[in-house]
Amino acid sequence: MRVVHRRPAAVRCLTALTLGMLALTGCSTDDGPAAATASGTSAAPAPSPDRTAPSTTPTGTAPSGTAPSGTKPSGTGARWAGTKQFVQIDDARTADGRTYLSVRPAQKKPHPQFEAWVIVPGEGPYTEVSMTGDAQVLLSVPLGDAKHPSSYAQADFVGRLTARPSSDRALLGYDLSFDGEGRVTRVQSLYTP
Repeated sequence: MRVVHRRPAAVRCLTALTLGMLALTGCSTDDGPAAATASGTSAAPAPSPDRTAPSTTPTGTAPSGTAPSGTKPSGTGARWAGTKQFVQIDDARTADGRTYLSVRPAQKKPHPQFEAWVIVPGEGPYTEVSMTGDAQVLLSVPLGDAKHPSSYAQADFVGRLTARPSSDRALLGYDLSFDGEGRVTRVQSLYTP
């Protein structure tokens, strides 16, 4: 004998109605004006400033790297805000009590014979980024005095870097840490033979 359990028609209708309501509300549990505002700022493709690809910037917000109207942009380094990057530094300068670095992304690979790094230069233009006033600078040979990283003042770092010929600077690599505004909070040079 075969027993078949059938759901009553009312249960099937309620299930279909519940699923339909969830689909219409987007499975959201938020109610009130905040939910209505959030749904009004959904991401929609918009042309990017350079016209290369559409952007999915929410309506009412500024695209990455730009500031909302009425505010000052924080600089081109803002694209690296909150990240760590490996870069080459072509130049450094101090102005208005701040240190500025000209950086370009690069790659690092372990040296095949020594406990050191080989720097693979990046391509493209250098971008100027600023350092925070309390940014930590750790240098090792050849820019620093020892194989292991030691702490240096920002002014010492600028002096040591700019004293080297530009051809030597291309062989050096740095790990940089950025804060939420795209300013450098930590510089560490890699040991290279």
